[in-house]
Amino acid sequence: MRILVPYNVTGQVVWMAGALLSAVLLAAPAAFAEPADPFLLHDGDGLVVRGHLQLGVNAVTEQNLFWNFSGTFAPDTGFDPDTEWIEGYLKPGLSFERSLDDGLTIYGKASLVASGTLGTDAFDTGDTGGVTLEEGYLGLRFNGVDGPGFDLSAGPREFTAGTGMLIANGGSSGFDRGALKLGPHKAWAVAALGRLSWDKVTTTAFYLDANEAPDSDTGTRIVGVDLRYQPSDDSFAGVTAATVVASSAPYPKAAPGGVGVPSILPGARDGLRLIDLYGRTRPFDGALKNLFMTAELALERNDDIDLQAWAGRIQIGYVFADRPWSPTLVYSYQTFSGDDPSTSRLERFDPLYYEGSPSAWSTGSKSSMVFINSNVASHQISLRLSPTPRDTLTLRYAHILADQLRSPIQYGQATRVDVSDGGLDAIAGVTAHHLSDDLFLEYIRVLRPNLYLTAGISVSIPGAGVDSIVNANAPSWTGAFVNLVADF
Repeated sequence: MRILVPYNVTGQVVWMAGALLSAVLLAAPAAFAEPADPFLLHDGDGLVVRGHLQLGVNAVTEQNLFWNFSGTFAPDTGFDPDTEWIEGYLKPGLSFERSLDDGLTIYGKASLVASGTLGTDAFDTGDTGGVTLEEGYLGLRFNGVDGPGFDLSAGPREFTAGTGMLIANGGSSGFDRGALKLGPHKAWAVAALGRLSWDKVTTTAFYLDANEAPDSDTGTRIVGVDLRYQPSDDSFAGVTAATVVASSAPYPKAAPGGVGVPSILPGARDGLRLIDLYGRTRPFDGALKNLFMTAELALERNDDIDLQAWAGRIQIGYVFADRPWSPTLVYSYQTFSGDDPSTSRLERFDPLYYEGSPSAWSTGSKSSMVFINSNVASHQISLRLSPTPRDTLTLRYAHILADQLRSPIQYGQATRVDVSDGGLDAIAGVTAHHLSDDLFLEYIRVLRPNLYLTAGISVSIPGAGVDSIVNANAPSWTGAFVNLVADF
């Protein structure tokens, strides 16, 4: 549900977020040492009622947005590749748990998000905002002591299957909702979940309807099941199987041989079937006990449009726990198939609703705003340092490649005229695999319990693939941000 309100109201909400955060910053440290929980409204007679509050404010600056593509492809639109904006949100909520006899518990939660943007953001949208329902679910839970337990719930809520490669972010942010970077909208518009757990095995059946923006709602509905075995906190293995039972989302298909404008297949997501295998382990003891490995493989099929696509990731990391600042070094390679222009089959991987944060499934930092997880691959390295228990510094590097040349990378992106053998050909995608190299330095400071300061700077250096789009040396795309987020 979306409630339209005048911008001056949502703008005031954004500034309220900033004012509240400032007030928290200026509060005496003793206020945070109190043992009492101010958000615990009632706890007695088997009933617990709790208030919730998330709020954030973010200041962003960008230069040479999208490697200044607008200067080549849309010079007359007035798009400014250098921009700054401020965004914010408030998310108040209320939850309850009621204990019944025989281990049963009824629970529920309701929350709203008021979000907005002041100034013009990266997608040339500004002075926008609104108030939307975020969560509104009821559930029934049984905690089995020596046997199986179950958890049933229905209503708008957050849900992630597996590692978030395909099913995680059920809500869309930015555009008319504002708060593009903070991304406060996470919950699915409809989430019916049934979870059965026994010992170390959890099985979750789900029905999901994404909370997409009204002007781009594809009506995508997904049913599936996730089976997960977790013997310890840092080791697990699982499989997710799902089917898209309804959707109007189209797919682009590369022109034969990559020469010509891509064709558009309307409603192509409808009927998509997927299976996703994932796992994480610490395989060694002794000196290598802090080494961890993850692996994931997803396959997609849709017989109606002859689609066969795949994606995967391998990752290896090590925590130098006995070294100063406890460095954590991680290397990963992830790839998402693109449509091969030399075949009649469609090989384009559909990333659905993946978790796109830098620590999860984004492909690069800047580049992830352009390239969705389709027809791209990347080598990524991260180094995380903890100088103090309250400070974290992370450096991320991504070397980003196109999987298939002359094939759509982003929906409708980079279709242009190319001169070859004395003729003019319309092509899409890129003619060289190397897209970009992204560097992202992020600093996080825990200012108070539940209050976090984050700052970052990033640069995306275009590769030969991006240069081939503009037929020139594209400029580097840079940016920075600083935000405050509280979560009570």
